[in-house]
Amino acid sequence: MLAQTEMLSKADGEAVAVDNPDAAGDVLLVCEHASRRLPQRYGTLGLSEEALSSHIAWDPGALAVAQLMARQLDATLIYQRFSRLIYDCNRPPESPAAIRDVSEIFRVPGNENLNNAERSLRTSSLYLPFQGRIREEIAVRRAHSRETVLVTIHSFTPVYFGRKREVEIGILHDRDSRLADAMLAAASRHLYRVERNEPYGPADGVTHTLELHALPAGLLNVMIEIRNDLIADEAGQVVAADFLSQLLRESISALTKQNNNGCA
Repeated sequence: MLAQTEMLSKADGEAVAVDNPDAAGDVLLVCEHASRRLPQRYGTLGLSEEALSSHIAWDPGALAVAQLMARQLDATLIYQRFSRLIYDCNRPPESPAAIRDVSEIFRVPGNENLNNAERSLRTSSLYLPFQGRIREEIAVRRAHSRETVLVTIHSFTPVYFGRKREVEIGILHDRDSRLADAMLAAASRHLYRVERNEPYGPADGVTHTLELHALPAGLLNVMIEIRNDLIADEAGQVVAADFLSQLLRESISALTKQNNNGCA
């Protein structure tokens, strides 16, 4: 086995990517499941191309939407460059869901019977740099007296274990529902079927990034889930990004006015 620091080869590149690092906007976008790419050392993890292109490997369309939103909102975007099959960066190391050996209907042979050294290798190579980069970004903003609104972007499959999902966009939150509440109120006037904590919620362990960075610091935060058939092409991605960017603008503005009136 390679040394811990050598999990990613030079050809693989860095674990984390940052778009628009000098953005002036308050929103910080995060995309934990942006890529289906696997590090060279892992080959295909014993999976077919069908499995590797499916939602078990990544969130199809999520990165494209997040990148469009980053431009519209003048927001920095931080995203993971490797598949969640290697390590799901929206899960803590102690979670069984951090490295799955079965994902929906697919066995993942390359993740079976992993020893502690391999788990530690993946954690130190992917999870720690990713969450560390988010932490650094928030710390720099705080040092410059800048606000941060943490928004994570995901997509979900229309059919899961044979069950069709009718929700089109999920607005997810943990204990702090301020931004989610404002977005849900504003979304009732628009075109998508938008629901609270669907198709997942905090009980499913999906709000880890929000719990880690936003809740302790009292930052406005939300997790957005988009049904991936709606963002399968560029046209759908543009519509979703326009909708979500405007929804965030309206909601953040409403909360700011509410806070200002409360302090008056």
